[in-house]
Amino acid sequence: MNQTWQDFLQNQNAVIENGSVTHFGNLTAELEHTQTGTIVVDLSQFGVIRFFGEDAQSFLQGQLTCDVNKVSGQLAQIGSYCTPKGRVLASFHLWKSDGAYLMQLPIDLCASIQKRLSMFVMRAKVKLADESDSLVRIGFAGSGSAAVVEMLKGDSPLLSVISHARDCFELITTPGKAPAIWTRLTEYAKPVGVACWDWLAIRSGVPVILPATQDLFIPQMVNLDIIEGVSFKKGCYPGQEIVARTHYLGKIKRRMYLANIQTIESVVAGDELFSASMAEQSCGKIVNAVSSPNGGIDVLAVIQVSSVEEGDIYCKKSGGSMLDINQLPYTLASIVS
Repeated sequence: MNQTWQDFLQNQNAVIENGSVTHFGNLTAELEHTQTGTIVVDLSQFGVIRFFGEDAQSFLQGQLTCDVNKVSGQLAQIGSYCTPKGRVLASFHLWKSDGAYLMQLPIDLCASIQKRLSMFVMRAKVKLADESDSLVRIGFAGSGSAAVVEMLKGDSPLLSVISHARDCFELITTPGKAPAIWTRLTEYAKPVGVACWDWLAIRSGVPVILPATQDLFIPQMVNLDIIEGVSFKKGCYPGQEIVARTHYLGKIKRRMYLANIQTIESVVAGDELFSASMAEQSCGKIVNAVSSPNGGIDVLAVIQVSSVEEGDIYCKKSGGSMLDINQLPYTLASIVS
């Protein structure tokens, strides 16, 4: 986190741990407010890689699962970067600003993904740079947020405004100009910690691949094909053959579900899931988890479809805390790709 920005947030009573704002005094109250109120949140838990140069677009089109040609300065494209075997190494949001492409992903993955992508630049006229500390990203979500954002566009020094969903925005600016924008937003919204933004993402069914879940899932397992994170009309990219074959010929045996777990135990990305039908063999893994304002822990979890259809799913061990499967905001009706 940029030091100037960190100093400002701490002066606003932010509690910062490992470069992220955990809360502003009362996480429980902040989560409860997130359900129905408007929130403003620092997004320094994510990092940003900038891709620039005349070949940036074609380079990324040949590396990522999404259609880079659709990316604009107003709409962030969800996508993933895969191994040659089609396993997701990172999920991200991608947008354009001043002719460059900006990829936002968990900051713990930035260095390794930048290094790996740099290996394939070859003779392409494209450069990569870590912009995590030179850009401030502010999440702003809740009823009425769209009107506030439109107002700010006219009189605030924003570099980009990204619409993630209805009434859910991300504002990008510089560390020097961010305090004024934050102060303006707090006239309409409650400052909250990163868990609140994570909760919104989980409830929206948008996965965030973390170090614990790298190289475990093909894009369809985490529903990226459903939320437009995969294009089946573009050319080749690492893992494209396997991803496309699964789409046209295969049946997805595992999908990502939204669930709540009523437990006081810690639940984290990568935790194993079990079902009675598969005995001691794991039937899935936790993708993302965060405390729920309604009690327990809300999760996104990749689970064997047959296990969900057959009955109860348990966390960490057979007979452990049970998952209560909830309805995603999109349908999994087309389980067959």
